[in-house]
Amino acid sequence: MAEAYIIDALRTPVGRRGRGLAGVHPLDLAAAPLAQLVDRQGIESSAYDEVILGCIDQIGPQAMDIARNAWLAAGLSEAVPGTTVERQCGSGQQAVSYAAQAVKSGSRQLVIAGGVQSMSSIPLTFANQAAERFGFPDPFVGSGFWARRYGSESISQFRGAEMMAQKWNLCRDELEDFAVASHEKALVAQQQGRFDREIFPLAGLSADEGPRQPDLSKMRSLPAITAGGLHTAATASQMSDGAAMLLIASRQAVNRYGLRPRARIHHASARGDDPVMMLSAPIAATRHALQQAGMSLNEMDLIEINEAFAAVVLAWQKETGADMKKVNVNGGAIAMGHPIGATGARLMTTMLHELERTGARWGLQTMCEGGGQANVTIIECL
Repeated sequence: MAEAYIIDALRTPVGRRGRGLAGVHPLDLAAAPLAQLVDRQGIESSAYDEVILGCIDQIGPQAMDIARNAWLAAGLSEAVPGTTVERQCGSGQQAVSYAAQAVKSGSRQLVIAGGVQSMSSIPLTFANQAAERFGFPDPFVGSGFWARRYGSESISQFRGAEMMAQKWNLCRDELEDFAVASHEKALVAQQQGRFDREIFPLAGLSADEGPRQPDLSKMRSLPAITAGGLHTAATASQMSDGAAMLLIASRQAVNRYGLRPRARIHHASARGDDPVMMLSAPIAATRHALQQAGMSLNEMDLIEINEAFAAVVLAWQKETGADMKKVNVNGGAIAMGHPIGATGARLMTTMLHELERTGARWGLQTMCEGGGQANVTIIECL
């Protein structure tokens, strides 16, 4: 069977919106780790088959196929094409999946995949708001989308998070306790240098800016994001800037260039669920992936599930019965930040390094995505 191997993975620090990486052009944000990844292999850049990057809100400085333009901005070969992927929060993870599929099919041998997002440059939902300039109030109204069964219900990730909290009987204290734990785990990971190998410093920033000492009493006093809701800014992911890249190679490329595989991509899939609740798809997607792979969640040594909101992870745990000691062991997006197009690749980069650090074998990654979708990837550390 053809295999897709992870040869290398690195990322920028995750910068808080408006802070350390805010002045970096999105092309340069992606170009820096791209150039470093290529340089570390010592392979002529023209030998690469493609670069595939996730990025949402592809307007302004993120427009015109940022994957191709970032590659050129990095000073790399003009012969290599780029593809930009948009699957909302899962864009970076889907980029890696596409790279793995291309390598397994035999049509590509050496691909860099990952993601980039500058939420300082292009705020979340800015592209949606721009729809009004073209005569339509938003991406949904006036189309067959509503004719299916959605009526006049609003589509919002914030509404979806509250629907999940209600359906799975979560309370605000549970959400805030989870957020505290995310920050505490991330701070310990930083103090112990667990992220050092995976981070490529940029613009004078060498560490993630998001993690901070949690103040539970302050959390308790924060207003809810939506009227009558349970989530606050403290129990939602932080808007951030960042980029992450992985080198995916075939066995043929491994042999040709003398590469050392660090992991193989054992499984990659995606599933959909209720687009109004929006954030519940990791539950169905995890079940589907495990069934397809012929594995159980208990076999996983580490699990990364994106902390878009605290309710996403807690509801998923209730349904899957996952051992939380294996989940987001170094914190998640509530503490680390969520540069949307890059997060899928950032999670995989972190998961790979943690598997190596602990001598573990199997890792599973999943994340909720706009439209009620979710990706799942299972990797085996070698």
